Amino acid sequence: MTHAAPGTVTAPAPGDGPSLALPELPSLVVGEVRHHRPGPAVRHGFGHRVYQWLVDLDALPSPPWYLRPFATFRASDHLGDPARSLRENVDHYLALHGIRLGEGGRVLMLANARVLGHVFDPLTVFWCLREDGRLECVVAEVHNTYAERHVYLLHPDAQGRTRVDKQFYVSPFNDVSGRYEMRFTLTPQRVAAVITLLRDGAPAFTASFAGVPQPATRAATLRQVLTNPLMPQRVSALIRAHGIWLWVRRLPVVRRPHHAPQEGV
Repeated sequence: MTHAAPGTVTAPAPGDGPSLALPELPSLVVGEVRHHRPGPAVRHGFGHRVYQWLVDLDALPSPPWYLRPFATFRASDHLGDPARSLRENVDHYLALHGIRLGEGGRVLMLANARVLGHVFDPLTVFWCLREDGRLECVVAEVHNTYAERHVYLLHPDAQGRTRVDKQFYVSPFNDVSGRYEMRFTLTPQRVAAVITLLRDGAPAFTASFAGVPQPATRAATLRQVLTNPLMPQRVSALIRAHGIWLWVRRLPVVRRPHHAPQEGV
């Protein structure tokens, strides 16, 4: 393992990532999504209760017929070729970057399921594990509301921290400048992703999701479907509602630049 000066975030060597203890899969991760914009022009923050799915791409959930419309996963909703499986597409993307997980390697995905024909994932996280259970890398797939996607290939340290330059237009109130500081947590007790946009060394925006994983039994799935209905539809609506709130308060809108699709994405 390489060592760095205090306060820096250093990528581990290939195959030298931490060994992760995993929740029972598939899991429903029930928790809260939070956003915070410190200003100076407009201060804004919110928190909403949500749930997401944590699944193994080699063993996607197969719910009974009455739950299937509320828990569907499609390759076309994520990176790669819609004609291939999710796992094949992640493996292909990794291979383009010289990474092979080896026989017995696993890919775990944190994402929203398709519900009644609709899905929207602002952030999909893929934890890519080698056959010995060690973390090889994290693939963070970001979607915006303009039907575009961008993937960041990350090598978090032992605490799940990493940094990467921002390369993708997400919000109409933020340009593509700055650097992301990210932290990912995957344990049997907690699953979380925290992303902070830094500009001039100071936080300009923070988005986070954190929750407790629980086995995705039929009863647990039905409970979430009834108590948190139409989850991806709510996510899409809330993003637009908060955007209107910021626009009404005259936060400047930044013109969206052309986004060149990435290979394998």
